[in-house]
Amino acid sequence: MAELDTSGGGKKGGKVRSKKASTRVDLTAMVDLAFLLITFFMLTTTLSKPKAMDVTMPNKDEKTKEQLPVAASRSMTILLGANNKLEWFIGEPGKLQPTTEGYGKDGIRKTLIEKGKEIQASFGNYMVVLIKPSDKSNYKNLVDILDEMKITNVQSYAIVDILPVEVELLKRDGNY
Repeated sequence: MAELDTSGGGKKGGKVRSKKASTRVDLTAMVDLAFLLITFFMLTTTLSKPKAMDVTMPNKDEKTKEQLPVAASRSMTILLGANNKLEWFIGEPGKLQPTTEGYGKDGIRKTLIEKGKEIQASFGNYMVVLIKPSDKSNYKNLVDILDEMKITNVQSYAIVDILPVEVELLKRDGNY
């Protein structure tokens, strides 16, 4: 049982005073109420739920024979390299020098928006982005580029295996 003793302290001065009865306050009810409130708020609050983005992957058992060809002039390839760097190019690998960039609003996001608008204006069709993670990239890089796809509202993108020619591009530029 919890109680609060409010009786006077030690001896003060030399005057003799009459002894007062000590007042005792029972705090049991207040402690019970505090625990009830804590329990109530702990059970009724909702913790933040993790957010997940849907990524549709093809079934490996089914061989799709109906693959639609995509023009190289409207496909952007993003190579995920080491040290949080990426390289991108439009068209076929080896024909143009890839551009090295970082992640974020001043990096690949700006490029995705600009190139998406250019391709939309030139071809009247949306841009297709091929994401190719290398062995030196990490999981955070893949999640970051998927976030950029969602932020920039890229309609069609795919995660595909990197080709040996593209690995050589990364090695040549020091991003592998």
